[in-house]
Amino acid sequence: MDPIRIAIVGIGKIARDQHVPAIRGNGAFSLVATVSPLDAGLEGVPHLASLDALLAEGPAADAIALCTPPQVRYELASRALARGIHLFLEKPPGATLAEVAALEAQADKVGASLFAAWHSRFAAGVAPARAWLAERRIEKVSIIWREDVRVWHPGQAWIWEPGGLGVFDPGINALSIATHILPRPFFLRQATLVLPKNRAAPIAADIAFRDAGGADIHMDLDWRQNGPQSWDILVETDAGTLKLSQGGAVLQLPSGTEQGEDIEYAGLYGHFATLIRGGRSDVDTAPLRLVADAFLRGRREITDAFHD
Repeated sequence: MDPIRIAIVGIGKIARDQHVPAIRGNGAFSLVATVSPLDAGLEGVPHLASLDALLAEGPAADAIALCTPPQVRYELASRALARGIHLFLEKPPGATLAEVAALEAQADKVGASLFAAWHSRFAAGVAPARAWLAERRIEKVSIIWREDVRVWHPGQAWIWEPGGLGVFDPGINALSIATHILPRPFFLRQATLVLPKNRAAPIAADIAFRDAGGADIHMDLDWRQNGPQSWDILVETDAGTLKLSQGGAVLQLPSGTEQGEDIEYAGLYGHFATLIRGGRSDVDTAPLRLVADAFLRGRREITDAFHD
């Protein structure tokens, strides 16, 4: 079977650090091009300044990984789908829920595979955590996602703009795990969003959810963390406490601790290949819905200006 010819649109840190190695490590794919108006691309790989140039001039691509900021993703995705090209959408899948729904309908109409990729769901501890929780009664959940934005997102002005999500850019990773491992759906009850006075997106958030069975879920997001960084989910159950740490890589159960290999993006591309070969899509917007609800119902607080 011939490899799936794939191009990457948007060559930033995440594309270079994660997408390129995952694609090159998967025999189902062949990286045929990169696209960016600002980056020079990769040695030995054809590079174009725009998606329009790729579509007009080639090389031909069966699939595209869209790694651009979400605010500009819809137009690019729609133009690719119009050509029947399969699409991998880096998280979040779009700037709004409505545009993701429109892309899903367009993909279905043309018979292309659309994948809203939540990389944290492929962290080593997530699948076993989901299996363990399936037979447990959930009593309480705490999500603590605290990191230093200057370390992880230096100079990324787009992330502070409307649609860039601010602290929810990492926070949505936690929600992608929680919506996947918890056995019942949950919804927002109240939220406080903390915005620097010179930014349009929050730097911190405190959120209260409740699941369909009445269990409380508390989420603490902060981009001002100094010292040790925290990417933890604690789930108190009738059989003891489960803890996912390091963004889902380490699972602690009452019976012991498990730590697996970091295969998040390898897992994503394995799943994307399966979707394409099977003529299917995977567009789960549950994490983005919860973020949208926080912006819809959250109370705003203004804090000191933030500067990189």
